[in-house]
Amino acid sequence: MTFEEVKEVIVETLSCDEEDITPEALLADDLGIDSLDAVELVLALEESCGVRIPDEALADLKTVQDVIDCLEKYKG
Repeated sequence: MTFEEVKEVIVETLSCDEEDITPEALLADDLGIDSLDAVELVLALEESCGVRIPDEALADLKTVQDVIDCLEKYKG
């Protein structure tokens, strides 16, 4: 999944400002994503990509780029 595709899901799912979303953006600090938002985002990304992200991988998702890398890793 490309950065643009992930960005689109973040905007649609969490109503974040599109200009705030960069690969380096911190999910919690820069985008204001809390734990409930994170779960909602992961579910939307899993559905969009057709992948399953293990729960233990969620703790490592700090930036938008981490999300992209995780999706690529579990894309299978």
